[in-house]
Amino acid sequence: MSKAFTKENDNDADDDLDEPDPLPTHVKNLMTPAGHEALQTELKWLLREERPRIVEIVSWAAGNGDRSENGDYLYNKKRLREIDRRIRYLTKRLDDVEIVDPRKQQGLEQVFFGATVTYVHEDEREVTVKLVGVDEADLDEGKINWLSPVAKALMKARIGDCVELRLSGGIEVIEVVEIVYHLKE
Repeated sequence: MSKAFTKENDNDADDDLDEPDPLPTHVKNLMTPAGHEALQTELKWLLREERPRIVEIVSWAAGNGDRSENGDYLYNKKRLREIDRRIRYLTKRLDDVEIVDPRKQQGLEQVFFGATVTYVHEDEREVTVKLVGVDEADLDEGKINWLSPVAKALMKARIGDCVELRLSGGIEVIEVVEIVYHLKE
């Protein structure tokens, strides 16, 4: 059998493992429309541009002789496995998604998924966060995972409510000062 059809031993057994699922079992995979679009865009890019480009490089490198010492082949073969793993992950996430549109949540006076919430810590620090899906969370942009401790503490709170935030160092009380559901993301 040709070596092209056998699994090579790169000593990277972990490369073939799928990404761990950040959602607990039996929890809905909620996502905003913008988050859903971002994941779809990434998946399309991987399938239409990145993967074909890497396959072409692997094919070219495989034709250059001994693969065991061929850096182009080994590196790009590993990159191909990473791409395939990410494609499987994105496909799984997008197959089992519930998109929550903020436009359908207007008039809510409580904190739910998709809300942008401003709260104040006991030391008067004001923080604004948006509750988004697990795959959309980005603390630098103020987007937090709706399953995070802060988001769980804020869920169903109303303006003026003081809620307990359980942290590893103890309990902190935070006060909700504003709840907004943006029409556009």
